[in-house]
Amino acid sequence: MSDDAYTPPAIWTWDKESGGRFAAINRPVAGPTHDKDLPVGQHPFQLYSMGTPNGVKVTILFEELLAAGHAGAEYDAWLIRINEGDQFGSGFVAVNPNSKIPALVDRRGDQPISIFESGAIMVHLAESFGAFLPTEPAARAHVPSWLFWQMGSAPFLGGGFGHFYAYAPVKIEYAINRYAMEAKRQLDVLDRQLAQHRYVAGDEYSIADMAIWSWYGQLVLGDLYNAAEFLQVDDYTHVRRWAQELAARPAVKRGRMVNRTIGDPAEQLLERHDASDFDERTQDKLATDA
Repeated sequence: MSDDAYTPPAIWTWDKESGGRFAAINRPVAGPTHDKDLPVGQHPFQLYSMGTPNGVKVTILFEELLAAGHAGAEYDAWLIRINEGDQFGSGFVAVNPNSKIPALVDRRGDQPISIFESGAIMVHLAESFGAFLPTEPAARAHVPSWLFWQMGSAPFLGGGFGHFYAYAPVKIEYAINRYAMEAKRQLDVLDRQLAQHRYVAGDEYSIADMAIWSWYGQLVLGDLYNAAEFLQVDDYTHVRRWAQELAARPAVKRGRMVNRTIGDPAEQLLERHDASDFDERTQDKLATDA
């Protein structure tokens, strides 16, 4: 192993020049950096997000709810450009003091309700509409188990493997090996589960599938970190079967587009305020109109 040895100092101090591509937005303190109110649209739900895996989970759920006939799930999705520090605006911090996307404001009642953490948002929506979260006790226990598995596991995939493999300013062999091992272990956990069940938590499609697909499904389909070959994802045949099935769902296709800022302009809908936006306001259409 050829990585240079590093001896930690007695007291850590922040060197903002050492943050690589995220140096402009990373910092060791919380709270807002500037005053900025959040926009508010016409729908009951106001989502402030970006098309990262954590953001995609929630937009897929919204689109699945609407596809299932829950008209009350109409939502406005506002783009929070985390690479430009929008998450540190005072309005966003008031909704999510942790300054991470996604954040949701539920405006159906007399007083707005703010919810942050993608898993909490998904449970709130699923319970609100009685959808994608079973009520039978055994099935009801399995879905949150797998949802929280994703919440606990994905930091190893994203902040661990993804960061050191794709984003770190230097390639550190030890770090990449450590997190690649864990990413493959997690894929094996999923593959063994999906060998026995059509969906992650059993026979019913649920919020657990949506949350896990946004990370692991996109990974094995080659849409995350460009690491499919490196991790030999074709070995996980059951995960690939499940990932391809979910990717073909119209609501999943739409959910992936919302607040998306990279890739094919025809698949980027920076803001979503109406179902017609998918046909009329993707980036390729707006460029043509301009």
